[in-house]
Amino acid sequence: MGAAVAIVTDSTAYLPVELADRHGLTVVPLQVSVGGSVSEEGVDITAAETARALSQWHPVTTSRPSPLRFAHAYETAAQSGAAGVVSVHLSAAMSGTVEAALLAAKDAAVPVVVVDSGTIGMGLGFAALSAAAAARRGASIDEVAAVARSRAERSRSLFYVDTLEHLRRGGRLGAAATLLGSALMVKPLLMIADGRIEPLEKVRTLSRALSRMEDLAVEFAGERDVDVAVQHLAAQTRADALAARLRERIPNLEELHVGQVGPVIGAHAGPGMVGVVVAPR
Repeated sequence: MGAAVAIVTDSTAYLPVELADRHGLTVVPLQVSVGGSVSEEGVDITAAETARALSQWHPVTTSRPSPLRFAHAYETAAQSGAAGVVSVHLSAAMSGTVEAALLAAKDAAVPVVVVDSGTIGMGLGFAALSAAAAARRGASIDEVAAVARSRAERSRSLFYVDTLEHLRRGGRLGAAATLLGSALMVKPLLMIADGRIEPLEKVRTLSRALSRMEDLAVEFAGERDVDVAVQHLAAQTRADALAARLRERIPNLEELHVGQVGPVIGAHAGPGMVGVVVAPR
């Protein structure tokens, strides 16, 4: 018997497929266009294909799922016996995905609460997993939504990019645009704050950027029980090394996930991107 409250999220959570399946999550894909050919993230385009296109500076753009996609997900949940749905998605400041979910929620057969996580990647993924756990415990739809919001708000997302050019082209720089003038001389360290990409620090070398990101993640984790995700695009060696150091340095690390982001984040961050999400339990 499934939970009374079903959980829907989107592909930018980058949850491992087996993890999403184990927790009964429905994942709605965002769309990616490479050279005018439209694909669905996680369905018919890979991160490696996107990285190759970006490395060759081919145009890569992204778009939200249609409201019909969400309507189908909500209808399927209702037909499977769910009494309600909590739909947890990437920051509304970065995408129209929340808006599409809200449009579909109006006509759903069961109550749907749409949660703007204010983040992306496993910051969103951990929030969706916590929501699923609350649903399994029998929490109400409002309680499940509150759990998702709380986990997302308490998480911290940091990331490094080799170049700001992909973010600039995609219109996602925000306050980090202040780094552009010195972009050739610095390695930008960025964070997600208030649903947007914000500049964190400017450092001179790749090794210093990764070391500083590591220190900040360890400092934020402190003595708390935390889950951590290290995510990357075409930078497996960097990600593995960082994950190994975090495993050694964070005393109360519960779960550690290492994985590649998909085409949507990839399109804006570019190859070489490495990010860390620290999510207190």
